[in-house]
Amino acid sequence: MNAVDAADEDYLHLDQQICFALHNASRAFGSVYRVALKDLGLTYPQYLVMLVLWEQGELPVKRISERLRLDSGTLSPLLKRLEANGFVRRERSRDDERSVTVRLTEKGVALRERAKAVPQSIAVATGLPLAGIEQLREQLSMLTEALLNPAVTTR
Repeated sequence: MNAVDAADEDYLHLDQQICFALHNASRAFGSVYRVALKDLGLTYPQYLVMLVLWEQGELPVKRISERLRLDSGTLSPLLKRLEANGFVRRERSRDDERSVTVRLTEKGVALRERAKAVPQSIAVATGLPLAGIEQLREQLSMLTEALLNPAVTTR
């Protein structure tokens, strides 16, 4: 085996894989979020839906789906559970019966105040300074864009 082959082999080690590092980080975040969201009665995916609604207000399911990059088969059960817990209300559009709009209930609006502590607890759990968190988020956003739009990136 020559030097080039040995270097190529190093890239086949599990710990050299960016996908594995991201997978592990995602699982670790999931554990931290599970604890942080427990008192709110939300799962992480439900929290994402609530974040979109707190930010945007009333929205059609299609827009929530686009914003979170979730298909309707994944989003529908989340919305049903949020509605069963009294956080949101789903209503069919009068103009287009195929369109469903989601709006926060009073309980859902009130939950926002309690949720304000979540980002800070997550930031503390990372052990990173705020600037480091912002830089990492920007890098991950760029990575996501590059992976979703490979023709746009320059190699």
